[in-house]
Amino acid sequence: MSRIDYFRDPNAPKANSVVPSVTAVVVNGQGSILLIHKTDNDLWALPGGGHDVGESIKQTVVREVEEETGITVYVEDIVGIYTDPQHVMKYDDGEIRQQFSICFHARPVGGNLRTSSESKEVRWVPPTDLDQLEIHPSMRLRITHGLDASRAVPYIG
Repeated sequence: MSRIDYFRDPNAPKANSVVPSVTAVVVNGQGSILLIHKTDNDLWALPGGGHDVGESIKQTVVREVEEETGITVYVEDIVGIYTDPQHVMKYDDGEIRQQFSICFHARPVGGNLRTSSESKEVRWVPPTDLDQLEIHPSMRLRITHGLDASRAVPYIG
């Protein structure tokens, strides 16, 4: 399913749903961050996805990262909660979703990089190479917060 992201666009359609979701800032021992090249909007992003009934939010992080990247992670803490009502995603089935994402720090504990139906490319990206990738501003904010070692408290916004 394809999607169009609207970010602080006065012509954006009105949201008709909210789905709790997660993203994860996963950094390996070399300091590179785990990113996926998404199939639905053709942008680079942190791995993540929707929370399912019957699982804890921590389980959602582990499941989504493994599904999209092949990497197993240990969830460490929260980067922030991202709920900007001016960021909506329009899907081709008519859903227009308001952003609601909890971002976590996680560390890799196993697995091997692989793609999925949601990721056409998966790679470890050095922070110095982030500017070479097309990343949505909302996702870039999460990455910036997740890599900022001086942040003492999670972002709420």
